[in-house]
Amino acid sequence: MKIVEITSVDYALWHFVMPLMRAMRAAGHEVIGVCAEGPHLADARAEGFRILTVPMARSLSPTAQWRAFRALYALLRAEKPDLVHGHMPISGLLARFAARLAGVPRIAYTCHGFLFNQPGPLWRRGLALVLEWLGGRVTDIYFTVSTEEAADAKRLRIARAPIAIGNGRDPARYHPDPAARARVRCELGVPEDRVVVIIISRLVRHKGHPELLSAMRAVPEAELWVVGERLATDHGADLEPYFAASGLGARLRRLGYRADIPALLASADIFALPSHFEGLPMSVIEAMLCGLPVVATAIRGPREQVIDGETGFLVPPRAIAPLAEALARLAQDAALRARMGTGARARAEALYDEAKVIARTLEHLGLSVYPAASQAGEQT
Repeated sequence: MKIVEITSVDYALWHFVMPLMRAMRAAGHEVIGVCAEGPHLADARAEGFRILTVPMARSLSPTAQWRAFRALYALLRAEKPDLVHGHMPISGLLARFAARLAGVPRIAYTCHGFLFNQPGPLWRRGLALVLEWLGGRVTDIYFTVSTEEAADAKRLRIARAPIAIGNGRDPARYHPDPAARARVRCELGVPEDRVVVIIISRLVRHKGHPELLSAMRAVPEAELWVVGERLATDHGADLEPYFAASGLGARLRRLGYRADIPALLASADIFALPSHFEGLPMSVIEAMLCGLPVVATAIRGPREQVIDGETGFLVPPRAIAPLAEALARLAQDAALRARMGTGARARAEALYDEAKVIARTLEHLGLSVYPAASQAGEQT
């Protein structure tokens, strides 16, 4: 079967879609990736994947979206795939309508978070809801990564039978690693007994960096590692003023974009993600598999991943004091960190094993599955 996987930008394709593409190829299917051009595509192409680019734009500009739609339609008319699978709100919507117009026999979509559930003007949320409803009319197989958003899709009649497919990572890749911990801490000059809080995300306002920086002032026994970068397509306020005014001094380490995420997580003690909205964040799954307690906001996604008081703590979004209290409690209690981290890994192994999630996805897509598909893990 010929399958086209479509998403917005190279970052999304490399980090979120590639594991599924590898499994599809291992199962004997022809797989093409489609997104905007970017540096991460070199890695995908190095693995032998055919990657085509279209001028995707993460904006509401009608002109930009029409340009992307026309390019997608022409591409799908030329390729004549058996299945198109779209990802992310805007690119997923364009992919589905272009596929229907191009006569693609089967159309699937994975919702990684509804735009109408995100903070914003009422008109924008209303428009997002209408567009999602229209997109659902041309979707044969409708996935969501979180159970709450599957319930939203059904309640709002966006999809008749939405499937909460979940997210996953490879437990063999993400796991506690004492050797990596010793190596990374030595490289960074961090003593073994120093408590490290880590956040891994794009540097955008809605991930909660300003709240985390403020909360860390009340946790003097710990330092903060900030891992990630701001993409060229990211919108919103620049975070540099918040970092400059953090007052954390040497307790703040900005590590930028890193490919050694499993080693960094194994080197930390607490994972924090005080987001304002999420789908079902991969970073939380990665941290749980590495045996870290997670401090996250009680929003869609994290509140179904983290069991409050057992595998970490859930705090209100945009609130600094509860976040600081949760971080301080963990920073001051090594036994609590160990207990919650063990529980987090067990929960992640049971619910968020990448091979199991991919196998379920292939099954719902009606694709043949061979043993090799279960061995197609992520490479970053």
